[in-house]
Amino acid sequence: MGLIRRENLSGFIALILFIVTLAFVFYWRTGVEDTPGDYHVKKGNYRLEDGFYADAIKEFKQAIQKNPEHIDAHLGMALAYMQMGEYRNALSYFNRTIELDPSFAVAYADRGIMYDRMGKFRLALQDYRKAIELEPKLAKGPGWIWRLLHTAGEKPSTIADRARYIEEELKKPPEKRLLRKPDVDSQQKMYKY
Repeated sequence: MGLIRRENLSGFIALILFIVTLAFVFYWRTGVEDTPGDYHVKKGNYRLEDGFYADAIKEFKQAIQKNPEHIDAHLGMALAYMQMGEYRNALSYFNRTIELDPSFAVAYADRGIMYDRMGKFRLALQDYRKAIELEPKLAKGPGWIWRLLHTAGEKPSTIADRARYIEEELKKPPEKRLLRKPDVDSQQKMYKY
């Protein structure tokens, strides 16, 4: 029967199917992107969620190399730097994200969180208000599905809650203000797109 014997035919077919499947998966993972850089943004987001910030930055940089105006890559860079406490770098990427899309509410919300962490409460309040103005549903915070996936039982404070709190505290004389509560502040989550 030529090169392939009848008893080896099923093994040969299985091998061909395996190779075709691998080729399809490789093409789908690397070749199919709605926007150039999407693949690296997805990988960067996984690294960001897992707390591997340096690895996330590498992925977001690759996305930006493929597409210098990839808004989600710039936001990802800002979030990774923010989580690392590198606020100067984070601020430049937040600003670039907002420059690319001035109506991107999530960028304002996250930049507000960063300003809040830095103790720049008036700037944080300004960004929280802008985020809610652009996207009112951000005021509600993460829904129950997000909390379930991130094992957050109690609903975390929202940017609307925080904005109200900052606003009330800023009305008080400086010596009576309580703008930081480290145990509560540490639970504030970054917003994702």
